[in-house]
Amino acid sequence: MIRKLIYKPLISAVALTGALLMPAQSIDVHAESNEAKPMKLHHERQTSLELLDSETKFQRFTYDSGLQFDYPDAVRGIYVTGPSAGGSRFEGLVDLVDTTDLNAMVIDIKEDHGNLTYKPEEGSPFEDIALNYMDDPRKMLEVLEEKGIYPIARIVVFKDSVLAKKRPELSFKENGKVWVNNKGEAFVNPFMKEVWEYNVDIAEEAAKLGFKEIQFDYVRFPEGFERYADRFDYSLGEYADFKEGEIKQRVEAVTDFVSYARKELEYYDVDVAVDIFGYAADVVETPGIGQNFLEISENVDVISSMIYPSHWGNNYFGIPMPDKEPYRLVTEYAKVENDLLAQLGDKSPTSRPWLQDFEAPWLYSGPTKQYGKAEVEAQIKALNENGIDEFLLWNSGNTYTKNVDYTP
Repeated sequence: MIRKLIYKPLISAVALTGALLMPAQSIDVHAESNEAKPMKLHHERQTSLELLDSETKFQRFTYDSGLQFDYPDAVRGIYVTGPSAGGSRFEGLVDLVDTTDLNAMVIDIKEDHGNLTYKPEEGSPFEDIALNYMDDPRKMLEVLEEKGIYPIARIVVFKDSVLAKKRPELSFKENGKVWVNNKGEAFVNPFMKEVWEYNVDIAEEAAKLGFKEIQFDYVRFPEGFERYADRFDYSLGEYADFKEGEIKQRVEAVTDFVSYARKELEYYDVDVAVDIFGYAADVVETPGIGQNFLEISENVDVISSMIYPSHWGNNYFGIPMPDKEPYRLVTEYAKVENDLLAQLGDKSPTSRPWLQDFEAPWLYSGPTKQYGKAEVEAQIKALNENGIDEFLLWNSGNTYTKNVDYTP
């Protein structure tokens, strides 16, 4: 897919012969034809271009959704499913954000199975994957605009059971059947550029609706891929001749997708964010899933590490059981991330980690560590003390702890 971007100087201009943009003083529209004065036009164009010194910038035309959202002082948001955004719970979640120091919502547009969460226009190529959770997403966004709530569209990329079933050749097959993990979830193949285009097309639709940011999740291969890739039948696409080993091959594909998506979305004037495993910041390269923290970070506006204390192994960062020590876990992680992002200098994205607002009973044989006001605030405090002012809260059921102080 090729985007045709149109540029214009900040000084007034008229177009000549279609693509050529000329300063207004270069031509009098009431004078003789251009052909009569080729040398003069050429000379005046040179003179005009000389006026474009280092302080004169070029302005790109971008898509205007008709909605106006200002970037907050620092994004502090919650996750919202399609059913919550389109159902009776939406009003309560809006009230939570509106009456606290929260100011943003991450809303599912393409959810974990691969379905859209709303019905697109008739004739859309995505009609057959759409669930009618949100009857009118535009109206929902207008409510957020009125409340000053920053809208982020979450798009799950390579975990996609719907597309894998529909197009098995874009997935990973084992013994002739689409492979699924122990949760029954299928993935599509990050080496396939057709999968990239499919997801970016959905992102464009979200931008047209009025979302100001696209957050890509599951930008990776399946967990443990390095252990069972040899059992799969799948295409390497344009990466078949890659010579630097399988780990870097997967990293290259994932990073290239992120770079591609950001370029394709430039026209829509949206920020691009990527969710990434927390441990990706603590290893040079993840061996199976293809995530390299620095390489992804160089190609996004926002990096959102999932640093839920429950998702780290015992004794990580020297913490016996991270789920029981949220403040300490987030503090240790923040130190690692800050050191990494410092290497990128001006290319460093905004850090906006995902924090835990849920319990993890699978970690315990007895009573489960409860996550309430103290635990959520401890994570926020740890980020703030390490210079990270933005965060997102995850609760899969969208039931968030009451009376939390979200103040930076």
